[in-house]
Amino acid sequence: MSILKIILTIIFVIDCIGLSAIVLMQEGKSAGLGAIAGGAESYWGQNKGRSMEGFLVKLTRVMAVLFFVLAIVLQLKIFN
Repeated sequence: MSILKIILTIIFVIDCIGLSAIVLMQEGKSAGLGAIAGGAESYWGQNKGRSMEGFLVKLTRVMAVLFFVLAIVLQLKIFN
């Protein structure tokens, strides 16, 4: 096994664990009773991209793309 494949595998495992943790930290997407009272129009509803939840969503996207790229790269025949 080449050094590059070992390094990529370690990064892949760290990405898998991190992606799982980030998905579990996110809030549910159900609107609940806040949608009835106009909760989406509040300050937090308008600035969701700047909040911690918005950061977690962006980080999830980046880590998911990294997951798929590493999965494809690790399956290439160049490492055999």
